[in-house]
Parts: sequence; structure tokens; C-alpha cells
Amino acid sequence: MTARSRPFKVGLIQMKCAVDPVRNLERALTLLADAAALGAHVACLPELFLTPYFCQSFDASKFNLAEPIPGPTTRALAETARSTSMAIVGSIFEHRAPGLYHNTAVVLDADGALVGSYRKMHIPDDPLYYEKYYFTPGDLGFKTFATRHARIGTLVCWDQWYPEAARLTALRGAEILFYPTAIGWHPSEKSEFGAAQADAWETMQRAHAIANGVYVAAVNRVGLEGAVPPGPGVAASQGLEFWGGSFLADPFGRVLARAGRHHEEVLVVECDPALQEETRRNWPFFRDRRIDAYDAITERYLDPS
Repeated sequence: MTARSRPFKVGLIQMKCAVDPVRNLERALTLLADAAALGAHVACLPELFLTPYFCQSFDASKFNLAEPIPGPTTRALAETARSTSMAIVGSIFEHRAPGLYHNTAVVLDADGALVGSYRKMHIPDDPLYYEKYYFTPGDLGFKTFATRHARIGTLVCWDQWYPEAARLTALRGAEILFYPTAIGWHPSEKSEFGAAQADAWETMQRAHAIANGVYVAAVNRVGLEGAVPPGPGVAASQGLEFWGGSFLADPFGRVLARAGRHHEEVLVVECDPALQEETRRNWPFFRDRRIDAYDAITERYLDPS
């Protein structure tokens, strides 16, 4: 952050993802334009917004969905960024080289320039979230990007559970952390665990905002995806119900805006870097960090003895 930093408005694009990537891109561009019309200076789309969440199964044909960066999607996002003078964070299934794929967030500046990329570092492997089959862990490190309107940090979905990722990105001067996300309920678990799961998800990211004195924007999709009825040789699946709830928290962890659970929404919220300065003056966690005592954080596990 610099003394010249000014307030900026952030657009969170919560959307449903249909089967057709062309339709999803068109819908995303429309929602981005809506955010710009509401005054957004920086906007973020959900994780892997071009397609339904394909990691629910092991299917080698899904690798055909990937594309290079730069590529057709970055070009489409760049055109919208130029026409709206709005910086854009997009999430793309990146085809880096033959047999090498990443879950990648790209940042387009307000003039359409591709500022850079962040490759998802933490890759889950859970029921219906079989991402280790598709994605190579990121190798670009934790980064921030200077855009016309703000210095932003990008992390992706599963990264949101790791305080180390938020801390290292904040230490690089981020004014806001964006988490493009695809997270939802297993329908069979929703009644028993759903409320607690969604609350833990939000609480964790609000904690990143507090611990780092930074704005945090979590941008999720909505809708039931992947439900399959039983059939000859076909296993039934209830799919995943993506729980929406996209939100933006300020540097004190207060939620400034929150979307609903079931519908597409465009949230536009003002962020003021002056609040980051004020919060860090009163809660000086960066000042009081004991950087001389943290070497053990790089160990997998510490012997309790």
C-alpha cells in the first residue's frame, strides 16, 4: 500500500455454471459488465467458472477442457477489462504443456494487460473433489499484482484453509485477498453438517482478514452439479450442492456484504486502504511477529516431546 492508495470498489461474481463453456463465458462477461455498471474497479469470478466442477470423477477426457495462458479465455476477459476499465480475476484450467495442467488464477488489468498468474498451491483429494488427478501443484509461489486500482493477492479455494498462504500473500503488500472458490455440500451430509461446514469456511477467511489486516473476498458458485441417477453400469451420485455465500470482509473481519445460498448475485463493495492502515496501527500483528522463532513452521510435524 502507498500513500496514494485510494478507495476502490470490488465486484464479486457469484454464478451458476452450465455444461456449455461458451454459455458460461458469455454469462460471466455479462455479470462482469453488470459489476462495472455498479461501479466496480476490480472483479473476481468463481473458481473454474467455464465449466461444471469436473473434478467429481476421474475422466481423462476432461483434460480437453484445459487451455493455454494466454489463450481464448484470457483474451475475452481482457476485452471486457479494457471496455470497462476494470481489473478482472479469472480462474482457468491451464494447459501448460503436454500432460501438465494447473488450476490457475489470472489477473487482467484495467487496460486488458495480463498482469500475471497464480497457480493453486494446495490441491485437495477428497470424495467428489479429486483435484490431484487433474492439477499439478502451483510453482509460482504466493504473489500479489499491482493493478490500476489496487494491489491484489490471488489464492484459490483449498488455499483458503491455510494461514501460511494468506500471511505470505499479505506480506507481499496485498490490499485485498481474492479466493475464487468452488465449495459445496454433499447433499447427504447437508442436514447434519451443512451449517457447521459453511460457518467454518467463512470463519477461516474472516480470520485471515483479521490476522493480516487485509480485505478478503471469497467468490463461490451456486447450484447442484453432478447429480447422476442410477442406471445400467452407472453409479448413482447426488453430486455437489455449491453453497454460494460469497462475501467480502474488511481488515477487522467484519462482513461488509454476503450473497445468498441459491442464486446468482453480483456484489459490489467499497474497500478503503486507509482502513487497512488504521487497523494495523491498532492491531499491530505484523509489528509483533517473532520472525526469529518460526523456523519450525516449515517442518511437516514436530515431535511433541
